[in-house]
Amino acid sequence: MATPKKVYQIAVLPGDGIGVDVVDATLPLLQKVADNGGFSLRFQSHPAGALHYKATGAALPETTFEAARAADAIFFGAMGWPEIRYPDGTEIAPQLDLRFRLELYAGVRPVRAIPGTPLPLADPRAREVDLVVVRESTEGLFASRGKGEVIDDREARDTMVITRAGCERVHAFSFRLAERRKRRGRPGRVTCVDKANVFVSMAFFRKIFDEVAARHPGIEARHNYIDATALDLIRKPWEFDVLVTENMFGDILSDETAALVGGMGMAPSGDIGDAHGLFQPCHGSAPDIAGQGKANPTAAILSGALMLDWLADRHGDDALASAAQRLEHAVDEVFASGRVRPFEFGGGDGTRAIAAAVAGNL
Repeated sequence: MATPKKVYQIAVLPGDGIGVDVVDATLPLLQKVADNGGFSLRFQSHPAGALHYKATGAALPETTFEAARAADAIFFGAMGWPEIRYPDGTEIAPQLDLRFRLELYAGVRPVRAIPGTPLPLADPRAREVDLVVVRESTEGLFASRGKGEVIDDREARDTMVITRAGCERVHAFSFRLAERRKRRGRPGRVTCVDKANVFVSMAFFRKIFDEVAARHPGIEARHNYIDATALDLIRKPWEFDVLVTENMFGDILSDETAALVGGMGMAPSGDIGDAHGLFQPCHGSAPDIAGQGKANPTAAILSGALMLDWLADRHGDDALASAAQRLEHAVDEVFASGRVRPFEFGGGDGTRAIAAAVAGNL
């Protein structure tokens, strides 16, 4: 008798704009690797986002939140629309609500130079870029979201919050990630990115980093100020492995690192906590090209691979890890062969063409 396939429930939140386009392109690829991989993925789509807020007054319905919390993983498209905002003028961003409510404290932003893609840096070592920015995602400057104040129309204040608990868990996550990457051939190095020479909060962030580093002697620990890191990511990004930093710093650095490998259309991400994981492309909803078939689905496809790899580690399921590798290799081979060239690289291959090419390589 055949062993029943393990079933994983995936809550899908396509959201707004090209989020819908890239999710629709990625789900069949995930289904294909599942069908050939000895496990099963069950996708269930749920409403959320700016357009849903405009129609109903709810950006993240409670039923959607509960479905996301109950799922084995969350696959997310993109949310937001420039003209649709809350009464206080801020953008609709259910992804931030999910991070805080589900304690998704580690914003994992991997960037890897994919063979055959044009890179902005001329140095041949740019082809060696393979790093991860780990962004603490539940506190830092973002702790002031919805709590900032404007005083007498003369000054505004937002407060940065750094806690020991928040630091310990994101630093420990980063060292475990570096250990895992080291087993796969990477250097095994974590760089603490801060502004400890100016801010007490950042000195505290660094102090706890050093405490956690002492518990991981097999991993090299380094320090770098945020301004120096922004410079070094252009001068010598191939020297970085894992970088861990505060929420706002990570928000900025993850966009910079995405540019190193061709832009946001090539950059996957995961928002990970102790009990939940959400996976999404780094790009936004891009209303100007929504529904036109021009969006590059590569970041979403690689986010799907990242989701499979996380599920594999969480559930001890090697079939998921193998499927993640097959999906990544299929993407690499498609770009290395020159068969596709997305619009942002001056080509004419859109969402369907890129997804079909990857499917063909599976």
